[in-house]
Amino acid sequence: MGANSSVSLGAPQNLMNPSNLSTNKVHRMTLRQKQEEKPKLDLKETIDGLCGPENGDTICGDWPGGSCCSAYGFCGSTSSHCGPGCQSGECESGNLFEILSPNTHAPDTIHGTFKVVGQSGVPAMSAALLANGRVVFIDKVENYTQLILDNGQYAYSSEYDPSTNMVAPLRYETNAFCSGGAFLEDGRLISIGGNSPLPMDPTVGDGFRALRYLTRPLDTKAWDGKSWDEPGNKLSTNRWYASAQTLRDGTVFVVSGSLNGLNPSVIANNNPTYELLNKDGIPFGHSVLFPILEKNQPYYMYPFLHLLKDGTVFVFVARSAEIFDAHGQKTVKKLPDLPGDYRSYPNTGGSVLLPLRAANGWDDEIIICGGGAFVGIASPTDPSCGRIKPLSKDPQWELELMPDGRVMVEGMMLPDGKLIWLNGCNRGAQGFGIAKDPSLDAWIYDPEAPLGRRWSIGGKTEIARMYHSVALVLLDGTVMIAGSNPVEQPILVPNPDVAEQAFATEFRVEIYTPHYLLDGRDKFRPYDVELPNKHLLVDSEPFTVDFKLHTEPNDLRVVLYHGGFVTHSLHMGHRMLYLDHVGYQPQSKSQTILVTMPPDNNIAPPGPYVVYVVADGVPSIGVFVMVEAKR
Repeated sequence: MGANSSVSLGAPQNLMNPSNLSTNKVHRMTLRQKQEEKPKLDLKETIDGLCGPENGDTICGDWPGGSCCSAYGFCGSTSSHCGPGCQSGECESGNLFEILSPNTHAPDTIHGTFKVVGQSGVPAMSAALLANGRVVFIDKVENYTQLILDNGQYAYSSEYDPSTNMVAPLRYETNAFCSGGAFLEDGRLISIGGNSPLPMDPTVGDGFRALRYLTRPLDTKAWDGKSWDEPGNKLSTNRWYASAQTLRDGTVFVVSGSLNGLNPSVIANNNPTYELLNKDGIPFGHSVLFPILEKNQPYYMYPFLHLLKDGTVFVFVARSAEIFDAHGQKTVKKLPDLPGDYRSYPNTGGSVLLPLRAANGWDDEIIICGGGAFVGIASPTDPSCGRIKPLSKDPQWELELMPDGRVMVEGMMLPDGKLIWLNGCNRGAQGFGIAKDPSLDAWIYDPEAPLGRRWSIGGKTEIARMYHSVALVLLDGTVMIAGSNPVEQPILVPNPDVAEQAFATEFRVEIYTPHYLLDGRDKFRPYDVELPNKHLLVDSEPFTVDFKLHTEPNDLRVVLYHGGFVTHSLHMGHRMLYLDHVGYQPQSKSQTILVTMPPDNNIAPPGPYVVYVVADGVPSIGVFVMVEAKR
C-alpha cells in the first residue's frame, strides 16, 4: 500500500479497595479547607508522594497532596486515603467537603447515538481536526498497525476523511509516543516531544526532543495525505507527556515532560520545567524550572493549561492550580487546591475552559472533572467536578457531582454550548493494564443549568475506550471517537483473565450524533454558509457571514470554535467563543450578518478555527477560518 493511498479498512480478526465515604452522596460541596498549623515532626518526610514502611518509613509531612499515608503507600487527603487502613490514622484535617444536601436528583436522559463508521488505520493515541476537514491520528511505534508505508514499515500516523471514512498512512521520522501538540499561527499542527526509538523499526528515531509539523492549508487539497515534516528542530530538553498552549502572539508554551519515560517517583527521571517555541514552532533554546510542577511530583506530567483573557495561563496539576505569566516567567497568583483525588496524569480527569462571550466581558471559567486516588487497577475514581473563575477577586472552587466516578474522561464543548464527556473507566489509572470497568455512557453537561441539574445521560456505546483513546467535534457537529490501546504492543483478541490483556487494541471509529441532530432537528440546520473573508483579525474587527435558514429561529448564534490537540483526555488549546452579530432579518430565508471578532488574541489566540452558525441549538456545517495574530 502506498504512503499516499487511501483505504477502507475491515475489522481485524494484593491491593484492597479503599473506603468510599461521603463523596458519592454529595449533591453540593463547598471548599472549607482548614488552615491549622501542623506540628513539625522530626521524621523523614517524603519527596515523591510515597510513604510508609514499604517506602523507607517516610511520612507525608507537608506533602502538597495531603498529609495522610494511605494503606497503599501514597500521600493524600481524600476519602480514598483517610479511611480504614490508613497508615497514619485519620487525617487531622478531616473531610475537606462540607456537605450541604444529599444528591437526590438522578441525571436526565437526552437522545444521542453511537455508530461505527470505519477503521482508524493506527491506534488513535492523539488526534486533531485539520483545516481540510480530515482528522489526523498519531500513535507510537508498534509491531502492528493496519497501514503500511512505501518503505515496507508500519505507519504510526494516519489521515482519516470523515466524508468517505477512508484513511491514508502518514510517515513520521521520530517516535511520537505520548507527545503534546498545538496549532501554530500559520495553521500547521506541531507534535511536541515523544519517546525513544524501538528496534522493531530502525527508520524511526528518538522522539524525546523532536518537533514534527503537519501542513494542511485552508481551501486546498494539494497537501492531503502528505506526511509529517521534521526539519531537525529540537526542544531544549527531553519531553515525554508534555502539554502545550498557543499564546496571544503565536508563541507556544510547552510545559512538563519526562526525561526518559521511567518511574516519575524517582526525581532524576523528571523534567518539571517549561520552555517556549516561537510562532514558527522553533524553540528559543532553554528550559525553566516550574515550581508548581516540581512540588507536585510525581503528578506533574500533562498539566492542564488554559490561556486567560489577560494573557496569563491557568495551570493545573495534581490538585494544585495557579495563574502564570509565561512571557514574564512568574507566578501571578496561587489558587486554592481543588478538593478530591488527583485530577492529572496518571489519574487524569478532564478540563474545559467554558464558552467565552462578550456579554460577560469574556470572563474565563474552567471546569475540571474526574480523576483518581493512586496508580493501580484498584484505584477508585473521583465523581466530583470543580468550577472556578480564576481571574475573579476571590476565586474559589464550586463543587458538584458527575453521574459516577470516572478517570480518563475527556470533556469538550459542543457547538450548542453544552459539554460532552466521553471515554474512560470507573476503576484504575492511566497506563498499560491498570484500568477496568469501562464507562460507556456519554454524559452531557449544561453549564447554564442550575447546580444539581446540569448532567444528562446522552446515549451508550458498546466499545470500551480505555487508555490512549480520543474524541473530537467534526465540521458537521458530530463527535468522532477512536482509540483504546492499553497495551505495550497491539493485541487483537482480549484475554479477560489477564489484566494486561483484558482490552484489545481498538481500531474502530465511531460517530456520536448529539441531541441537536436527532429527532428531526437536523432539518433546521442553517445551510449554504459562506464567508467572503476567511482570514480574520481581532481588535473587534467585523466579518461577514452569508447563510440560509429553513425556519425562523428564536435564538441565533455565531460560534468560533477551536478543537485543539487531543491526547490522554487533554484537549490542548480547546476553546469556543460566542461572537456578537448584527443584521439578522426576521422572516428572511437568506441572511447576511456582520459578526464582531473579540478584542485581542488573548481571547482568540492565532490559528485555525471553525465558524458555526447555530439556530435554536442546531449548528450549520462548520467553515474553517484562520485567526491572524495582531502585530
